[in-house]
Amino acid sequence: MERVVKTGFGWRIGWNPDAPEFKGLVGTDDWAIELTEAELNDFCRLLAQLADTMKQLATELMEEEKIACEAESDLLWMEVEGYPHDYSLCFILNTGRCVEGKWSASAVPDLLQAAGMLKVF
Repeated sequence: MERVVKTGFGWRIGWNPDAPEFKGLVGTDDWAIELTEAELNDFCRLLAQLADTMKQLATELMEEEKIACEAESDLLWMEVEGYPHDYSLCFILNTGRCVEGKWSASAVPDLLQAAGMLKVF
């Protein structure tokens, strides 16, 4: 397997299996942070989990109702906020590097799709 970096409007995500420590990368057009394999795995897993939660909540909310949902692992905390079909994403790394990042609602659908296809988790 070789290095993969997927990018789109307002997002990027990458995987380098040959990197010694930081095999993953997440970011936007303006910033990026390298992640360990475990951090990247948790990022992708929690992102998918939050997207599923938002999809399930769509039927229970009124059309104009906004919501925020959180998910957390030992390595990172993530939150989606907005409408079930249009929400932003932010995360905080809990592993000593003190990193916080955010993606706009317009970037999340493509980031979610790319995260799901990046590697086999």
